[in-house]
Amino acid sequence: MKAARIHAYGEADQIRVEEAPMPVPGAGDVLVRSVAASVNPVDWKIRKGYLKTMIPYDLPLTLGWDVSGVVAAVGPGVTQWKAGDAVYSRPDIRRQGTYAEFVVVRADELAAKPATISHVEAASLPLVSITAWEALFTTAGLEAGQRVLIHAGAGGVGSIAVQLAKAKGAHVIATASKGKAGLVRSLGADEVLDLREAGAVHPDGLDVVFDTVGPAVQEPAWAGLKPGGMLVSITTPPSEERAKAEGRRAGFVFIGPNAAILRDLAGMVDAGQVRPVIGAEFGLDHAAEAQRLSEAGRVTGKIVIYTGQP
Repeated sequence: MKAARIHAYGEADQIRVEEAPMPVPGAGDVLVRSVAASVNPVDWKIRKGYLKTMIPYDLPLTLGWDVSGVVAAVGPGVTQWKAGDAVYSRPDIRRQGTYAEFVVVRADELAAKPATISHVEAASLPLVSITAWEALFTTAGLEAGQRVLIHAGAGGVGSIAVQLAKAKGAHVIATASKGKAGLVRSLGADEVLDLREAGAVHPDGLDVVFDTVGPAVQEPAWAGLKPGGMLVSITTPPSEERAKAEGRRAGFVFIGPNAAILRDLAGMVDAGQVRPVIGAEFGLDHAAEAQRLSEAGRVTGKIVIYTGQP
C-alpha cells in the first residue's frame, strides 16, 4: 500500500510517500480501507520528535491519527464490525498512523461514520471533537445557561467547540479575527471578539474559558472567570496554584481514543447540530505540504488528506 512515513525525526521534508507493508489485523483489530485522514498539530509535533521520549516509536512511522473509511477485514474476536461498514476513528497514537491507504485500528476505537456527510468531512472530526467534548463537558462540566469563552473559534478545535457548547445551551463567546467572525457566528457563537484589537475588553462573568491557543490567553482569563469557574487548556497546563489563589479551577486535556463520544457526535451531525469545517484538502502525495500548512497555524477549520477512493 501507499503511505506517508518518516524514517527520521525532523522537518516536513522527512515525509516520504512510499510503498509500505500492508498491515495485518490482530486479535481485536479491524483493517480499515482509508478514504480520508486529517491533519492535527500533534502529527507534526510527533514528526519533529517532541513526543519521542513519551512514546518511543519504531521508525519508519506512518503519520496521522484521524481516519474515515470502510472496514476491509476484521481480526480474531471482532464481532461488532464487518467488511463494508463505514467507520471513523481517532486511533491510538502509539500505533502506526492513518496517512495511508489502509490502517489497523482497534475495534473498540471505531464508531459508525455519520450517515449525512462524506468520508472527507467525517475524517476532519474525531480528534478535534473528542478534544472539545472532553474539555468542555468531561473536564469543565459546562452546562446549559453558562457563559463560555472559546479561543480561536474558527480553528480546528474551536470551530467544533463553539457548536458543541451552543448545542448544550451555553452562551458562547468566541475569539476570531474580523475576517472569520461571520463563520464563527454561523457556527452558533452569540458573541465574537478580536481581543487583539486596540481597546478590546476581555469578557467577564465566565463559567469556562477554553484555551486552544497558548499561555498568552491564560493570564486575563483568571479575572474573567466567576469564582469556581474553570480555565481549561489543551496547550499548556494552567497553574493549579494560581487557580487556588484566585478561587477558580484549572484543567488540562490530552485526549485518547473515545468511540463513545464519536457515537454521540455522529447523532449530532446527522441531526444538523454539528457540521465539519474544512479549510484545505490535499492528496496523499502532498502530505508534507499539508503538514507545513498546519504548522504555520493559520488554517480555518481542518486540513484533510485524501488517502483512497470512496
